[in-house]
Amino acid sequence: MKPQSYAARTRYRPPAPWYRRLNRLGVLLTSIGLAPRDAVTLQVRGRTSGRPRRIPILRTRYLGDDYLVALAGEAQWVRNVRAARGQAAIRRGRTRQVHLEELPAAERAEIILQYLWALRGRSSATSAADQARFYFGLGVEATLGDVATIAAFYPVFRITYRT
Repeated sequence: MKPQSYAARTRYRPPAPWYRRLNRLGVLLTSIGLAPRDAVTLQVRGRTSGRPRRIPILRTRYLGDDYLVALAGEAQWVRNVRAARGQAAIRRGRTRQVHLEELPAAERAEIILQYLWALRGRSSATSAADQARFYFGLGVEATLGDVATIAAFYPVFRITYRT
């Protein structure tokens, strides 16, 4: 199954119904640690309901820090994190309270490029190429310059773990 295309540069793209159903399974697998090593469950308070919202997401490691990249751009979880002023929790086996700091657009390209490089290690070449194209509109061999041209459309958050 091909990923939903998020490559169009728009403010918000709602996920397809099958993505929402797949997220439930993803939350379960990442929460108990049965997903790829970089997969976690992000939990953040809903901005209108106040109820906890959970989404499976891939954590990207770069220069000793962990980051979350919003593949769908201005996704609901991004809006919820902003409304919660970065207060969230990450679960993979155990729950850890975190603060998520959104990076300015000028600082996102290197982390997004690292995400693309990590795709090669976590999936097949075809799958990595599909994800790079469908999520970012780029090839898997994209350069920092290529990524810099689209970085403003993809929020990136630095994770600070609370002790």
